[in-house]
Parts: sequence; structure tokens; C-alpha cells
Amino acid sequence: MDETSHGHPRLRGEEGTIGKAHSIGLAGVSAALGLHEVVPHQGLHHAVGTAFAQDGHGGGHDVHGDPCQLVLDALVAALPSLGIVAVNGVGADKVDLDFARIRGVRVTTTPGIPTDDVADLAVGLIIGLLREIPHADDFVRAGRWVEGDRPLARKVTGRRFGIVGLGSIGSAIAARLAAFGPVAYTGPRRKSVHFAFHAELLELAKASDVLVLACPANEATRNLIGPEVLDALGSEGYLVNVARGAVLDETALIEALEGGRIAGAALDVFADEPHVSERLRVHPRVLLTPHIASATVESRRQMADLVLGNLDAFLNGGTLATPVA
Repeated sequence: MDETSHGHPRLRGEEGTIGKAHSIGLAGVSAALGLHEVVPHQGLHHAVGTAFAQDGHGGGHDVHGDPCQLVLDALVAALPSLGIVAVNGVGADKVDLDFARIRGVRVTTTPGIPTDDVADLAVGLIIGLLREIPHADDFVRAGRWVEGDRPLARKVTGRRFGIVGLGSIGSAIAARLAAFGPVAYTGPRRKSVHFAFHAELLELAKASDVLVLACPANEATRNLIGPEVLDALGSEGYLVNVARGAVLDETALIEALEGGRIAGAALDVFADEPHVSERLRVHPRVLLTPHIASATVESRRQMADLVLGNLDAFLNGGTLATPVA
């Protein structure tokens, strides 16, 4: 295994990438886990697990593993020695932070590292969706080019882009899209940027050809994008989601797509991952990727190093690098 800058074996998955099962060596603690199981290192006096939220791992005195749902209050309460949940991702939406604070459980994330990759993918999804790149690829592979040319796709340059959430990721997306056309945004408050600000989401949707979701997932943003926003985007508008599945009402999106009320959608995140509605999977104007926005070897290595650094600091009484609770 590769050595990280912390001196611990690097988290590695199949084919050298960071996967969903890792071998972790850390301050005398080592555990191998699958999606829902923990195998303690034989040198441990008690089982030490690793919290693995949707895109994260964690560790501590007692740590739990669950890749697909919230770190539930009842589960945290059932682990009296739980000390830390170290999320391998930007968002902590899968952890009940209030309950963690009450229990004295520390929570860390890996902010900043995946920003460029998420922004790059957002732009790639926009180009792939409007230029119909996946369909063109299928067309060539199926040998249909000899039968004639494909129908024309849509132009990207000159489109009006709306960003929902101008945090670090939203800002990186906006900077990239500015090369293609005018960019506007909405969020809790106006920022000191040269992009146009819309206080109301509906107004941003009306003023956009492509609406990109880059906001955090929380109670305030749950199902933020529903029928009204989609209708405001209109039959010539496109939706791109690289935020979280929870911010989008998928049923409303499906109905808008099937009814021709929006032109298309590109999604990297879903409400019930890894389960994706068949109605989305079969729709010809939908581009889908399996939550891969941060899935590059380079970023996942950096994220893993930061997770290990936080765990190391916690176990040795040091200062956590990126605490959120």
C-alpha cells in the first residue's frame, strides 16, 4: 500500500481508486469494512468501526458504518463510546449534527478538495446533455452512422446559466460557465461577485436556459426544485443537479420531462441512491451519472488523507483540521 503524508497506509479500492471498502491503518487501529459490516483488527480490545456515510468514512472510539442513509440518532445513542464521525465528502447532511453535539460526538468533512472535480463534471454534464454526446456515442457504436447522420443537437455557447447556491462549488461552476455565456445565481444573500443576483429562485429559473443545482442539502432546501421552478425554467430549459438528490423533487422532474415542460436533465445525484427511477433511466432526454462528481483518483486520495488526518488528531488528542461539530 502507498504511504500517505500522515505515515498511514493509503485508503485504496479496486484498480487503485478509493472504493467503498478500505484497509485502514491508523494509530494502532485497523479495520476492513464492506458496505454494512466491520471486521475488527485482531489487536483491538473492542470492535472499532468506521463510519461510512454516502460518500464518507469515519472513525473513533466506536464508529459505525452505513453508506446510504443518515447516521440515525438511535444508532448514535446505541454507541456510548462513539467519539467521531469523519465524513469523506463535503456535505454533512447524512449526520444529525445537533444530536452529535448533544452526545459530544465530533464530526469532520473534507471541504474544498472536490470543488474542481464537481465543477468540471457539472460543465461536462451540460455539454453532454445539450450536444447529446451519449446518444452520439451509442449511434457510432451501433453502426448506425452508415445509415445517415444523427439529428441536430443544441448549442451550448450563448446559453444563460443559473446557479442555485454560490458557495465554493457553485462559484467554481460559475467561473467555468462564464466562458460560455451569461451567469446568474441565487442564494441566501448577494455576494461580492460580478454575476447577476436573483433574490427569488423562480426569477432565476425564468431567466435561465440551464439551471445548475449546487446548494447544500438541509431542511431549507429539501425538494427546493419542484413543479413551480420547473415550469419557470420552461420547455426550452435544462436542469443539472450536482448537489444532492434531496434538493430536487424527482417525481415533479419526471412529470415535467414526460410532459415536455422542460427540455432535459442531467443528474449525478438521486433521492434514493443507488436506486434510480426507471422512468429517468429510460427517458431519452436525461443524462445520468452514478454520483461521481468527486470520483477522481487525485481528489479521493486527498480526501482520504484528510479523513485519516482528522482521525489521527482525534485519537491523539490533537486539533481536528475540518470540524463541523
